[in-house]
Amino acid sequence: MQKTGKRRRREVNASLVLIALTVLLGTALTWLAITPNRTTRQTRDGSSIVPVPVGDLVLYRNPDLPIQQRVDDLISRMTLGEKLSQLVSNSPAIERLDIPKYNWWTEGLHGVKGPLAGASTTAFPQAIGMAATWDTDLIQRVADAIAEEARALHHFYARAGRRSKSTGLTLWAPNINIFRDPRWGRGQETYGEDPYLTSRLGVAYVRGLQGKDPRYLKTIATPKHFAVHSGPEVGRHGFNATANERDLRETYLPAFRACVIEGQAYSVMCAYNALNGSPCCGSERLLTKILRSEWGFEGCVVADCGAVDEMREDHGAVETEAAAAALATLSGCDLACYWGPHSAWRRAVEQGLLTETDIDRALERVLKVRFRLGLFDPLEIVPYAQIPEDVLDCRAHRNLALRTARESIVLLKNDAGTLPLSKTLRSIAVIGPNADDPGNALLGSYHSQPEHRVTPLEGIRSAVGSATEVSYAVGCPRVQVDQSESSTLMLEQNIAEAARLASRADIVILCLGLSTRDEGFEGTPGLEGEEMGTDVPGFSGGDRTDLRLPASQDRLLRALHSTGKPIVLVLLNGSALAVNWADRHCPAILEAWYPGQEGGTAIAEVLFGDYNPAGRLPITFYRSVDDLPPYPEYSMSGRTYRYFEGEVLYAFGHGLSYTQFQYSSLSIQPNRIQSGERIVVAVTVQNVGTRAGDEVVQLYLTDLEASAPVPIRSLQGFRRVHLEPGEQKHIVFELAPRQMSLINSDMQRVIEPGAFEVSVGGKQPGVRGSIDAASTEMAVGRFELWGEVLEVD
Repeated sequence: MQKTGKRRRREVNASLVLIALTVLLGTALTWLAITPNRTTRQTRDGSSIVPVPVGDLVLYRNPDLPIQQRVDDLISRMTLGEKLSQLVSNSPAIERLDIPKYNWWTEGLHGVKGPLAGASTTAFPQAIGMAATWDTDLIQRVADAIAEEARALHHFYARAGRRSKSTGLTLWAPNINIFRDPRWGRGQETYGEDPYLTSRLGVAYVRGLQGKDPRYLKTIATPKHFAVHSGPEVGRHGFNATANERDLRETYLPAFRACVIEGQAYSVMCAYNALNGSPCCGSERLLTKILRSEWGFEGCVVADCGAVDEMREDHGAVETEAAAAALATLSGCDLACYWGPHSAWRRAVEQGLLTETDIDRALERVLKVRFRLGLFDPLEIVPYAQIPEDVLDCRAHRNLALRTARESIVLLKNDAGTLPLSKTLRSIAVIGPNADDPGNALLGSYHSQPEHRVTPLEGIRSAVGSATEVSYAVGCPRVQVDQSESSTLMLEQNIAEAARLASRADIVILCLGLSTRDEGFEGTPGLEGEEMGTDVPGFSGGDRTDLRLPASQDRLLRALHSTGKPIVLVLLNGSALAVNWADRHCPAILEAWYPGQEGGTAIAEVLFGDYNPAGRLPITFYRSVDDLPPYPEYSMSGRTYRYFEGEVLYAFGHGLSYTQFQYSSLSIQPNRIQSGERIVVAVTVQNVGTRAGDEVVQLYLTDLEASAPVPIRSLQGFRRVHLEPGEQKHIVFELAPRQMSLINSDMQRVIEPGAFEVSVGGKQPGVRGSIDAASTEMAVGRFELWGEVLEVD
């Protein structure tokens, strides 16, 4: 296990003690801040003098009153300058009104990212790995644990008077953009390429973050980036995504709609890019007509950092900062993650571009967030304010991270029962640049800093007995940056040494893949991620230009294969890899993603059979970048399993097991319905193998007689179930009318009469590729809709 040692723990403890010593003073200051009798000052805004009442509890501090009444009261007491100060992410304190400083920026993608010194928080698997679990209940539990840690951090530091970035309760997650192209470096932050899977996991994550209390929200979820945002990273601040209405409604918007309507997300982040010529943070259609009018969103819209001024600077939509501020506010953006002061909004008011009523409307939404969090109420009546600091990176959360990592691992290939391995092997060679990196090859982007981490090498060493020799070599860097003769010679020497190590072992466990930064390997750049400076063969600016493994890793793989020893390939990465050669020559391949702090343990448990893998791919693994449309094009034609007609390496929904499952008794009731009615699909799944294991039951729907372009097939239901050997379960899905709808030639959502095909099984139906024969069988049936065309929405 990766340990920082006694010295690190002493430093952590000392830091916590120093912070705790300030709690008493912070508590006293907090008591003064909530005592209305102490304020007799007045503040001046222009020529207006605004008195502050004394005596009885002011209305906005009365927790027994409705939030709307409290917000209205507070706004009525604020000067224009005070109002404007609260519309930026680093909102200053307003002492005369007892409003403390608040920083809105806290990342919670798969753990609370970047807390202040002295705090360790749990690092769960990266979002793409969580998507591979296909387990909504688990993902909601993960989000709930992250919210617990965010609450504990917030109140701990608030008591000490520290309210900086990453200590707030407004979490800028989940990222529910569609991973439409595997070249996008931030695709690892998403739940994959499918709108239905992304919707279900997104709703679960939002519910977990926000909690179940009827009065207070645990934290605030902020689905992002609204909308149609998925690269390129280079030039993203001024990029214009062009998408037709059909793709918008059938691919790019459904997850946001679900998170708002079903998940009741109380915040949304608008994106940097423009959509069809209109910057997203200045799009009245997106932020007002669709988000608020169509979906009934009542929360706060926050702009991505710097996005407001970039409407001027990068998009050229307006000429001045004031005009940019006005465009954002009038379009429905309430809060700016802004690098500068709020002076642009003041100038907008002075120039007549905004009225104070416009400011009040945005401020009302912003303040409601803080009231829903209980930040204006006594701590003793806010249930989540009592969460203790010992939940941070606690044993229960580490166990949850381990379970999530286990469920995320996808067994891509397993010829002749190569896996699971015996724990009594004489010798194992663990090789590769991702085998013992405790940094971003393990954790992925936007990660926290857990004190406890387990790399694949450490997990393997802990799993086997003392009689098994486990040797290790890096073998090569993830990518060869320096192409000089001396660097190439060193690479050859390292590969040769790794091959000698492999030749003496019974089996080779080869850990390859990508990373998001240069932790662990000095001089090696991060390969995929957000707007990075990477410019090496196959990678550019955080995005990828090639789907293959970097050349240095490919050379290592081929050299090890030449030894004749069997290779189990373990991939750690955040996007699809075209490992075509490995698929032909390695008997077993695991996809482990960026598995989080417990990733090494989970990988070892799968390798040695302590856990039966059941993860499923949330993305398509293509054979070549040549199979893809041009990266900047946002048309869905030819993209993802829903529209791609070629042969793939590993299909969306693919994943093998150490046992076998059988499907039977498919029932579709009724099999002929009128447009607008629901339908029930049921199937029996049985474990016909000798090991207990999970199966991911997947339901796909195909419209056989559509009058307009529709997907080849679409995921419309899934369920992860556990089955003991011989056990069977009856799985029931209900399809709502909207799931049978399409966007017609008039760009209206309608339900048409016609025939539909239903396919249920442990994989995607109709896939051509090397893995098809190894996949489980499908149960297939049909039903028919009759009646008139029915308009939806």
